Amino acid sequence: MAKLVSKTYGDALFDIAAEENRMDEFFEEAAGVLTVLKENAELSKLMNHPKIVKEEKIQIIENIFKGKICDEIVGLLRMIVDKGRFGELEAVLEYFIERVKESKNIGTAFVTTPMALSEVQKKQIVDKLIATTKYVEFEMHYDIDAALIGGMVIRIGDRVVDSSVKTKLYDLSRELSKIQLKVGECAP
Repeated sequence: MAKLVSKTYGDALFDIAAEENRMDEFFEEAAGVLTVLKENAELSKLMNHPKIVKEEKIQIIENIFKGKICDEIVGLLRMIVDKGRFGELEAVLEYFIERVKESKNIGTAFVTTPMALSEVQKKQIVDKLIATTKYVEFEMHYDIDAALIGGMVIRIGDRVVDSSVKTKLYDLSRELSKIQLKVGECAP
């Protein structure tokens, strides 16, 4: 259900941004609102509190955002609060932001390696990803996991390229466990 809500509202915001040719403005403001929500747990508690009526919650939204972001996004926030869906607001904004990135061919890659990468290595990875995907730019996220031993794991959306030594060893041990020697087949 949450996926349907985020898609419905996110698509509506995307369509308005495209229609009004204000994609960059909406993108920046949606990212800003998302940052405010993630950095202020008290705001979420307040907006999800059952004893605070919708009208007060809408007033809180307007006090915080009106005049600081465009009226269309304030209107979206009001509508989400009015429908009792504030808990799904982050998902809506994240969906919209990802949809904008996709429309601009900006990919998001998560790279995990067993040790920190140099800037040269990071640039080589980005260049290789741009050369082998439809994307013209990447938002990169790097992580370190010493358990990989060597190699790396790259995740872009639902695609994963795993060239880690850990996975290769695991695959090899799985294959070896499938081999069964029958008694008497061994050479003397």
